[in-house]
Amino acid sequence: MHATTLSFRTDNDLAEQTRALASSVGLKSSDYIRQAVREKNEHVMAQRIAALSRELSAEHLAINESLEVSLTDGLD
Repeated sequence: MHATTLSFRTDNDLAEQTRALASSVGLKSSDYIRQAVREKNEHVMAQRIAALSRELSAEHLAINESLEVSLTDGLD
């Protein structure tokens, strides 16, 4: 695996808090941040998939309802 560097700026309070929390769970701060970003990415992706699923479901329901109305066309 080829590693790529990703950097960001933050204030001292967040940096110190992150280092302290990473240390408290036995991780290097880079591993702690990597895990946090991965978890956030998974969360955002799950939200996106859920939204797309709801949208597709609504479209599917609308199509089904329009087809149900046409089932009786010309059958009288």
